[in-house]
Amino acid sequence: YGLDAETERRMLRAARRLGREAAVRVLTTYLGAHATPPGETDQDAYVAAVCELIPALAHDKLADAVDAFCEGIAFSPEQTGRVFAAAEAAGLPVKLHADQLSNLHGARLAASHAALSADHLEYTDEEGAAAMARAGTVAVLLPGAFYVLRETRKPPIEAFRRHGTRMALATDCN
Repeated sequence: YGLDAETERRMLRAARRLGREAAVRVLTTYLGAHATPPGETDQDAYVAAVCELIPALAHDKLADAVDAFCEGIAFSPEQTGRVFAAAEAAGLPVKLHADQLSNLHGARLAASHAALSADHLEYTDEEGAAAMARAGTVAVLLPGAFYVLRETRKPPIEAFRRHGTRMALATDCN
């Protein structure tokens, strides 16, 4: 993750260039709200900077979506909501990494913003699974992440099935 405006813009421009040069469809996601930069002590100020960059990325057609990480080690539901509000105001859909290490009700938050997808979800509860199904938010399961981290909790696949939540698998090998 770039975690500063210049690096994030450079990565998004590189992705756009790759799409043009390789003649393939490349969809880009702004990942500014995935972590606080090293040395940054004011998380709310950082979230404000992320929110300020979103309209420019949309205007310059560099981002197709905005992603955030809502977790105790990352951003609160309130901070994530601010990022999502900025994305929505700029006309960009959202995605969310959530409920990986605890249940901050990220699945419900994602659904309330009609997120395209929500990743991890090991601690998602029944209500979150139902909300995602109603919103059409895809549950992206990342088995590599919980096996590498030696987590004992796995995503509530049966709850997703019961509610008809669409599911996808990803590697998370970054």
